[in-house]
Amino acid sequence: MAELITIDDPDDPRLRDYTSLTDVELRRRREPAEGLFIAEGEKVIRRARQAGYRMRSMLLSAKWVDVMRDVIDEVPAPVYAVSPVLAEQVTGYHVHRGALASMQRRQLPDAADLLGDARRIVVMESVNDHTNIGAIFRSAAALGMDAVLLSPDCADPLYRRSVKVSMGAVFSVPYARLENWPRDLEAVREAGFTLLALTPDEKATDIDEAGPHRLERAALMLGAEGDGLSTRALVAADEWVRIPMAHGVDSLNVGAAAAVAFYAVATGRPRD
Repeated sequence: MAELITIDDPDDPRLRDYTSLTDVELRRRREPAEGLFIAEGEKVIRRARQAGYRMRSMLLSAKWVDVMRDVIDEVPAPVYAVSPVLAEQVTGYHVHRGALASMQRRQLPDAADLLGDARRIVVMESVNDHTNIGAIFRSAAALGMDAVLLSPDCADPLYRRSVKVSMGAVFSVPYARLENWPRDLEAVREAGFTLLALTPDEKATDIDEAGPHRLERAALMLGAEGDGLSTRALVAADEWVRIPMAHGVDSLNVGAAAAVAFYAVATGRPRD
């Protein structure tokens, strides 16, 4: 059973995991270095635990203590009960859902370890917006993608905003980083995947005509909002595919485009 501790000092060192959550640059550096991430909200905290992440501590406003009582009774980590005002002083924002948990990160798998049993994977290049990362992971989980591979400069899927937007789906889809970009794409191809670059370029094939759902193994490549995939990534792809647009719209937000493309890639996929 967790120890329930009431704290009324925002400078209490036991609250260090939760300080300055709105300072993006600080938290992006600090959280991976210290091996932690922040889960916000009851559902996300529960999903993190169900995914096997170890809880370091929990920060709750008083009204959430009863809601999270079963978790408090199950985990050995300390639980800090604080007022909403103090929570805002510590974190830097109003914690609407009243529940935060500091969770222990796990070592990421090697990309090669994710490719063995996968049939449909996502490859992201330079997607550095945390909201887009979260949205893409949520769609990947919902639409049956098996794994996600990230270029070295992609945003952290376990950053608080990414986790929150994904509603914890970042815990459901395994992911790894490709350390040598785009050279490591060749290893993906050698594992039997056809590399499909999603681009609005007019030279690309309409995705329904390309029939990606018929491929034995497909890797859908996504680029950053605005810039899209780099020239190097496009050259490395086996085929360019595009989502047909109407009413003069030239492209979709990468999160929306990902959801459409995942459905096209995963529907009717070959299964054992």
